Amino acid sequence: MKRFLLVAISLVLVLGCSKKPMDRPIGIIPQPAFLQQEEGVFTLEKTTPVYVDAGDSSLLRTIGFLNERLEKAAGFSLKVIQDDPLRHGQEKGIFLLDAELSKEAYNLEITPGRVLIEYGDGAGAFYAVQTILQLLPTEIFAENRQRGVRWELPCCAIEDAPRFPYRGMHLDCCLHFFSVDFLKKYIDVMALHKVNRFHWHLTEDQGWRLEIKKYPLLTEKGQWRKETVIGSLSSGFYDGKPYGGYYTQDEVRELVRYASERYVTIIPEIELPGHALAAIACYPELSCGLEDHYETATRWGIFKQVYCPKEETFKFLEDVFDEVFELFPTELVHIGGDECPKVSWKKCPHCQSLIKKLGLKDEFELQSWFIQRMEKYINSKGHQIIGWDEILQGGLAPNAKVMSWLGEEGGIKAAQQHHEVVMAPYPKYYLDYWQADPESEPLAMGGPTTLRTMYEYNPVPEVLTSDERRYIIGVEGCVWTEYMPTPARVEYMAWPRMCAIAEAGWSKADKDWNRFTRSLELHLGRLDRLGVAYCKAFFDPFIELHKDTEYSKVATISVDAPGAEIRYTLDGSTPTAESRLYEGPFVINRQQRVTAAAFREGKRIGDIKYKIF
Repeated sequence: MKRFLLVAISLVLVLGCSKKPMDRPIGIIPQPAFLQQEEGVFTLEKTTPVYVDAGDSSLLRTIGFLNERLEKAAGFSLKVIQDDPLRHGQEKGIFLLDAELSKEAYNLEITPGRVLIEYGDGAGAFYAVQTILQLLPTEIFAENRQRGVRWELPCCAIEDAPRFPYRGMHLDCCLHFFSVDFLKKYIDVMALHKVNRFHWHLTEDQGWRLEIKKYPLLTEKGQWRKETVIGSLSSGFYDGKPYGGYYTQDEVRELVRYASERYVTIIPEIELPGHALAAIACYPELSCGLEDHYETATRWGIFKQVYCPKEETFKFLEDVFDEVFELFPTELVHIGGDECPKVSWKKCPHCQSLIKKLGLKDEFELQSWFIQRMEKYINSKGHQIIGWDEILQGGLAPNAKVMSWLGEEGGIKAAQQHHEVVMAPYPKYYLDYWQADPESEPLAMGGPTTLRTMYEYNPVPEVLTSDERRYIIGVEGCVWTEYMPTPARVEYMAWPRMCAIAEAGWSKADKDWNRFTRSLELHLGRLDRLGVAYCKAFFDPFIELHKDTEYSKVATISVDAPGAEIRYTLDGSTPTAESRLYEGPFVINRQQRVTAAAFREGKRIGDIKYKIF
């Protein structure tokens, strides 16, 4: 039903705002495109009605998410009235109006008498509710009744729409496996941040995680590795314990439905032609046949055993994708394409013969031919492919999209060739990298890549022309789980840095680190209530020692928390509010130890950190 902004504005002007001030700050992540706060509040009560157009099940479901939160935290839910909202324009309540805005966009007007939500589609209405949840006290995210809380929304005007259509978060469930319950929580937190693509990594050298009925060995055998390396990939120590796990097709369907209700599209990744050892261990005929025995990998890294480009392999992959298409309604599927060693292909008589038969230059062009053949099949089924940078090698498949992870170069090249690009560059958007001082953090892939680094990164490379920049369609945060064996560890590595990536994907507002950190500190209270085991380095000093002379180093200290001051000592003693104030870089010698802590109003707000020469 078409609605007009003029109607909504007139309703706001009739009421105006009360003079009761709102002493609770607004901190919405990602930051809306436009936000103007006014005086006054709208109070949610058990008598507050919600007016929606009759017969729109998606709106009823969206209001259901709000009521679910209210029932848990406030002990009441709002009455939903299915009728033309404009018929009730002079009444108090929440009004959802179809204003034919762009996809995922919404406007929000809050006065003391009513809340007006204008939306262009179901996603826009859903994101308006996510913003409303963030405008309420953080207790709204509690799992039990919160007494003595006034469920107030600050009077404000918000106009909001996404910067990019693709706003993604990745999770590797092959190196370590995670339950469907955890994946649902993962998706819930994504949706709160208006992240709309879940890139689900399902096949690898270390384990095949997706049930394929035509090839039962993939999960009967391929889900298992006999043991797992302890520490880094080169440690040489193993735990001696079988490790496995997979998702049934019924579980996948349930998760796809769950995500869809939250306007999250699941994009499955089926790796090819590399990272295929788990599949080859089940069906050796998919390999080049150069070895007597194949088994699922027990350590991390890259392996030479890759799919051989022969008819048996293509039939296998086509059968797999046929079942994938039945499970995942998304148009886009991820085919990997990264880190495919050419060692086996160079030694394989079939591959060498095929290169000559097709008139290819080398094995890189053979990989391109492999990708293009699979793309033709996938396109014939009504789907499109996206792959990592390496699908550019030897020539890019005609309709492919590129997920740029090897820095920016792949994304730049693809955009210049007028292919759509999702920016996910390491280390900028790799959430498996340290976010704090590696000397005080658990094992990670590399880094550090701090919250501020992620926030300040611009995913649209400056070298692109204005025409080429339109091919950058989104961003993605990548969570590779070599060193994340538990859900808590995943959450620790992903949040709050993913907040910065979510903001880059959604917000059209100018970057402002001080504004972001003020909002984030409030937002961390929401993550606390949601039980997200995020990293709290936000409140900790980050000490860096920079090369100077053989006998000296220059020390710098920073902290993300806004309004904090850093106090430090050089003799190993514990810093107090009276210790030396950090005001800029300073020199230390070999015998000094920098110990620092952050303070506000004389109280320490984070952990004590130290660094020695």
